[in-house]
Amino acid sequence: MQPPGQASPPKCCLVCPRIADGKAYVRVTETPEASSASNRPVFGEFLRVFMRIGLLSFGGPAGQIALMHRELVDDRQWISEDQYLHALNFCHLLPGPEAQQLATWIGWKLHGLRGGLAAGLLFVIPGALVMLALSMLYSFAADLDWFSALFLGIKAAVLAIVVQALLRIAGRALNTGFKKTLAILAFGALFFLNLPFPLVVLGAGGIGMAVTAAKPEWLAIKGNGATTTSGARPWGQTIRTILAWGLIWAAPMALIFVTLGRGHVLWEIGSFFSQLAVVTLGGAYAVLAYMAQEAVQGFGWLSTGEMADGLGLAETTPGPLIMVTQFVGYLAAFRAPEPFTPLVAGLIGAALTTWVTFAPCFLWIFTFAPWIERMENSPRLKGGLAALTAAVVGVIANLTVWFFIHVLFSRVGTIEAGPLRLYAPDWTSLDWQGGVLAVLSVVLIFRLKWNVIKVLGIAAIGGLLLGQIA
Repeated sequence: MQPPGQASPPKCCLVCPRIADGKAYVRVTETPEASSASNRPVFGEFLRVFMRIGLLSFGGPAGQIALMHRELVDDRQWISEDQYLHALNFCHLLPGPEAQQLATWIGWKLHGLRGGLAAGLLFVIPGALVMLALSMLYSFAADLDWFSALFLGIKAAVLAIVVQALLRIAGRALNTGFKKTLAILAFGALFFLNLPFPLVVLGAGGIGMAVTAAKPEWLAIKGNGATTTSGARPWGQTIRTILAWGLIWAAPMALIFVTLGRGHVLWEIGSFFSQLAVVTLGGAYAVLAYMAQEAVQGFGWLSTGEMADGLGLAETTPGPLIMVTQFVGYLAAFRAPEPFTPLVAGLIGAALTTWVTFAPCFLWIFTFAPWIERMENSPRLKGGLAALTAAVVGVIANLTVWFFIHVLFSRVGTIEAGPLRLYAPDWTSLDWQGGVLAVLSVVLIFRLKWNVIKVLGIAAIGGLLLGQIA
């Protein structure tokens, strides 16, 4: 028994003896869930921390995930390490930006629906406002010579940044021969056969699930395909969530349909980016090639160079890289504004694009969060994700080559032979200034290890200087 008047020994997360005041005590074990509950923040503090995360979330998904880990796991212990990694794996299974969805899940875990909404919105809003301001500036200044020279450097830096992303993801994802084969096949299907992006990535996922059942080692998956489940299945909650968030997602599209009709550019914007929200598996870079080719070649909303400019702007803002969709939506509506003014149409286009891009993220999290353990314990789902991630390497390789050709050459033709489609750049249209700046960006990133913001800044200044010389 504890002597009268003597303080109780402090609790700890391990069961182990402790000597205090000559007495031996046993520390009391706390589960991660209990520890998390005891450290749950008040809502005001929760909002302040997620506002800080939203303002500082530069560096793409890797930097954003690391920032949240430091703020929420290391510094404040609001959730445990196991919970954090478990949720991160879960978010990789879903379409959309995994870092924003991870923030939404953490908010849901700590403060339910209002916490998930607050965390997810605070992760997106700062970057969305900055991107909107930059899109407005771009639309009014794009015809100025100095502005074009500035963005020449940004486009060249984007080439090096995409190559860096390709190598980083390939090094992490392609750890078996089968995965390398899937990456090569995905690249060939997109670049040479021009197959639809959703068909390639979802097909790879289906192949991965099938292969896991027979040869899990081909995808570095442990287990034989059995799924461990526990507890009652929350079907009622799942159905209610899907219905509610489906209506929220569709509400602006219904308004546009009634007031402007299906022939208006805003309907095209909303429809396209709603479809994109369903297939954005594997991160932003995976879907950029599909989005860029459709926006440029399919709809004619903007040029290839402008698409690269938008990606460069998105790299400089906090929040998810997929925010580049807002730039595309703004320019598309700005250039076909009737019955609005160009500025008003651009603002509506940007708001609509942001809505249909990120409303589905909340739908996925609030629908599937109660199923997280079941999904995490399924080897077949893990195999499908592993195969999909391998295919994403091929998708990003397609984006890299496509950007390289269209940014460095002003005239690019195509050669079609049956199902094959080949790009044929006109070598007399080579932009030597862009080539010089691309080489400089490669040296800064791979040789000197500069971060993205610095490289974009130096490349932009280089574009201005070369523009003056030209």
